[in-house]
Amino acid sequence: MADNLKDILSNLSTDIDQETLLLYLQDKLPEEKKHQVEKQLLDNDFADDALEGLKEIKDKQQISYMVEMLNRDLKKKTEKKKQRREKLKIKDQPWLYISILILLLLIVLSYFILHRMINNGQD
Repeated sequence: MADNLKDILSNLSTDIDQETLLLYLQDKLPEEKKHQVEKQLLDNDFADDALEGLKEIKDKQQISYMVEMLNRDLKKKTEKKKQRREKLKIKDQPWLYISILILLLLIVLSYFILHRMINNGQD
């Protein structure tokens, strides 16, 4: 479960590692480290707002549940899109390639035969 939370938090800030963010949310960081994290988050408004929102949640189990639900929904949506793409994708059909190759060979052969017939008629 904590790995899922790390995945979501990985895009929050590039300056702070995931483990530090999790410890910060759980109030397990020393004061010096907390101030350092807060100082880094001041530069990134989005990350600061996201972290403030996460801090508002009192029950840390609820965060894990929300992360699990978000990941589940994301997987469902991406799976649906993937299935839709698979349906639209042209499947490889060897008989189609063989037919096109034979058709091209017949066209080239016809060209040479007609060209030879025309050249023989002029001589």
